[in-house]
Amino acid sequence: MSAVIIDGKAVAARVRADVARDVAEFRAATGRQPGLATVLVGDDPASAVYIGGKRRACVEAGMADLHQHLPADTPQDKIAALLDSLAADPAVSGILLQLPVPEGLDGAALVGRIPPEKDVDGLTTPSVGLLARGLPGLRPCTPSGIIELLDAYDVELSGTPTVVVGRSELVGRPVAQLLVGRNATVTICHSRTRDLAAVCRGADVLVVAAGKQAIIGPDAVKPGATVIDVGMHRTEQGLRGDVDFDAVREVAGRLTPVPGGVGPMTIAMLLRNTLLAARAAAEAGSPV
Repeated sequence: MSAVIIDGKAVAARVRADVARDVAEFRAATGRQPGLATVLVGDDPASAVYIGGKRRACVEAGMADLHQHLPADTPQDKIAALLDSLAADPAVSGILLQLPVPEGLDGAALVGRIPPEKDVDGLTTPSVGLLARGLPGLRPCTPSGIIELLDAYDVELSGTPTVVVGRSELVGRPVAQLLVGRNATVTICHSRTRDLAAVCRGADVLVVAAGKQAIIGPDAVKPGATVIDVGMHRTEQGLRGDVDFDAVREVAGRLTPVPGGVGPMTIAMLLRNTLLAARAAAEAGSPV
């Protein structure tokens, strides 16, 4: 029996519709409009596409698009000054610096200038610390989107044997922490894990964010398991993930496709984070 295909597009559309409704209610109640400041340095085509999608989604949700585009040769101190200005601007609810930045710039240092209350990517050291401590804060978008997908398909997490393949700061580590926060029993695997397939076969929930195409085949999947594929690779056959989709779908109980699985959730959760940031600012009495 083939796996149930998890429809990330449908879940993301629901989240975005909910955010748009809540933004309208927030504006009516407070007179404030949430604003997202995306910052793009240079003209990398892929980054421009990603930013364009985020900006369109922002406008569709009723938020202010406060985009900033700087030339690739902009010095570090001027970018830092812009981020500081956005951090101090009450019209800006959230700030997102598109990565990677051009060669010669210190992207980590620039991201570090974003205050945690406006860190809608959830990538700054204070945001990471809040997640690690289990304290309220803005969570990374892709990991949050994974949890949203699991909830949408009624996947039980409490006490569930769960394996995360990948330990990146963007996905692997934060999604493991979010899963632990939901009382899952989590094992983190990586390139040095011995007998990876055997470890993965013990999981009822398997999250694959290894960055290596088709690293997970049917031999690594427990029959009936839920498999979340975070990978995205451009091939001659189109986009493919970290999971051998055609083979694994005959073993898994639920499975995300690539594209159309985790990908759409990232922007949806970015919008939710921006609204959460705007609400927190309003509750704190920040000036308009």
